[in-house]
Amino acid sequence: MQDTPTDAPAILLQSEVEPGVAMLTLNRPDARNALSPALIRELHDAIERLGKDDTIGAIIIAAKGSVFCSGHDVKELTAHRSDPDGGKAFYRKTMYACSAMMLSIVMCPKPVIAAVEGHATAAGCQLVATCDLAVASSHADFATPGVNIGLFCSTPMVALNRNVSRKRAMEMLLLGEPISATEAKNYGLINRVMPAGSVVGEAAAMAHVIASKSRTTVAMGKAAFYRQTEMGLVDAYSFASEVMVDNLMTPAAEEGIAAFLEKRPPNWGND
Repeated sequence: MQDTPTDAPAILLQSEVEPGVAMLTLNRPDARNALSPALIRELHDAIERLGKDDTIGAIIIAAKGSVFCSGHDVKELTAHRSDPDGGKAFYRKTMYACSAMMLSIVMCPKPVIAAVEGHATAAGCQLVATCDLAVASSHADFATPGVNIGLFCSTPMVALNRNVSRKRAMEMLLLGEPISATEAKNYGLINRVMPAGSVVGEAAAMAHVIASKSRTTVAMGKAAFYRQTEMGLVDAYSFASEVMVDNLMTPAAEEGIAAFLEKRPPNWGND
């Protein structure tokens, strides 16, 4: 993470909620945890660093305050209207940086879980959709409201459309209205709805289970999942068959199958 002046709070906090589980907490509550370029950069750096950390098996993204993430910082975007090019260079840099950060979550070998206690809108909703799993408070809501201010949520659309049906995605994008946590679960945007205050605990419990698995197997499986979703049926089966062969050749599979046959817990040794 970048150096922060000693008199300024860190915009991204990192903690270990239990062995093998890291938590990244968005810490811009006064700005509704908006994704400023600095926060985008710090999230990207942290995800890449934790992805290479052999002691970590899963990552949780949470937030301080009543808003999980409100998307891009529109005040910051507006300030660049006075740039000589009307802000175009800044906008391009920001959007590409945000897209690269979202892709880093997908490509991270460690599963990433969103723990949503409040509102998740625009690129904040995109962040939830991008995470591998998501747990939300019953008080949380989700929206892609850009259309309401003349700015269609085109980049959030990419992640949204890969989580929910086409009609549901278009409804959210065209109406710009919030949906409840229960609706989000029914849409397929999130996995579980929990009472307020228990979201991080539930996410940690899920992360604990994931972290107890073979790191090699989970990393192979996550990478394969995202690759096959972009393929046609025949290519997907061919690709997945090769992944299964490669997986069977790993020490993890050898140990796991032996443990199953011998009726004992497997010893992954964190691979």
